[in-house]
Amino acid sequence: MSAAFDFESRFAKGLPVPQPKWTGFPKYNFIGGHNDPESIPVEGLIEATARVLRRRGQTIATYNQDCGPLGDIEMREFLAERLAKYRGMSATTEDILVTSGSGQALDLINDILLESGDTVIMEEFTYQGAMNRLRARGVNVLGAKLDDGGIDVAALEAQLDALSAKGVVPKFVYTIPTVQNPTSSVLSVERRAALLKITRDRGVPVIEDECYADLLWDGEWPASMLAMEGSDHVIHVGSFSKYLAPALRLGYAVAPWAVLAQMIACKGGGTGALGQMVVADFLKNNYEQHVDDLKVRLKAKSDALVEALEENFGTSAEFGVPGGGIYLWIKFPPEVDTLKLADKALEAGIAYNPGPQWSVDGEAARNHLRICFANPSIEEIREGVAKLADVFHAETGIPPRSANVSRS
Repeated sequence: MSAAFDFESRFAKGLPVPQPKWTGFPKYNFIGGHNDPESIPVEGLIEATARVLRRRGQTIATYNQDCGPLGDIEMREFLAERLAKYRGMSATTEDILVTSGSGQALDLINDILLESGDTVIMEEFTYQGAMNRLRARGVNVLGAKLDDGGIDVAALEAQLDALSAKGVVPKFVYTIPTVQNPTSSVLSVERRAALLKITRDRGVPVIEDECYADLLWDGEWPASMLAMEGSDHVIHVGSFSKYLAPALRLGYAVAPWAVLAQMIACKGGGTGALGQMVVADFLKNNYEQHVDDLKVRLKAKSDALVEALEENFGTSAEFGVPGGGIYLWIKFPPEVDTLKLADKALEAGIAYNPGPQWSVDGEAARNHLRICFANPSIEEIREGVAKLADVFHAETGIPPRSANVSRS
């Protein structure tokens, strides 16, 4: 038998670490941005699929369905209406580009704005996918200070001025203002206005990632920054992954035509039409009920997670109770290294996201971890947290057995 062809020696330089073979999720799956499986509106999507195919099925005979490269027209109509009603935005269908997930929207923004050696500012704890995309391009990523209210705008202003003194103007500031990932903070309207002013005055664009904004269950929805005065330097990014289904791979960007035109040129092909058609057909009559029901389920899971952490970790686990979203960002004593403990937890059937993977400065989050509570059941959340406490105690002595009491 002849030897297998050697592709590896022909691989390009600078590739990421190869992915291991898929072996399935562990029993206690607290990673990623997975959704609540019981909240997927299966019957509604089946009905929408049949309905939209009978009504518009022949449009898929042409690329982009005769709707042009921005995306399905009914999808963009739904988005324009939703963004106006819930985010205060006056976007038209011509201001919206539908993408294959919000990740593609971020890739396209990076394509048109960035070159190797550029500088970008992100929140010090932030979405791993956005951060990794920047670093893969050779971009200098700087962390902006966070507090309980989100990005510290005064500290950001000082940071921008210090960079300016060195002749550096960041290509953009990337922020997740509503239900921040991973901290779940919500930026106030006052801070949003201040952020817009200091960035616009300095000629720095803002990328507003609002993938989690639909999942705010405590408090009022603050206006999108793109809906506020003095926001013509903002590009807005959103997704259907967190309030409908991540595997649909549907996202969007809202921006001026000059920006969208260049993004389209980099995008090349369109985004799958059938998914857009089905989702738009379903959501135009079911958005409010679906999202309201999902938030009830997510809040119940969040409450169960908080209770389980208090019961099993006591004061060894510090966290803010989220007002929405699907994540909890947890801080442990300094001697706990969540990156080193991840493999031990996995042996026990528990997967979590170690803090360094979500931090601009990995050392600053060695004792943090992120738990996604959307996918597991409430019973799995309680069991998984108890087992995680056993793993941490066996490896570090934390939480001490005497401290496994409620903080309430």
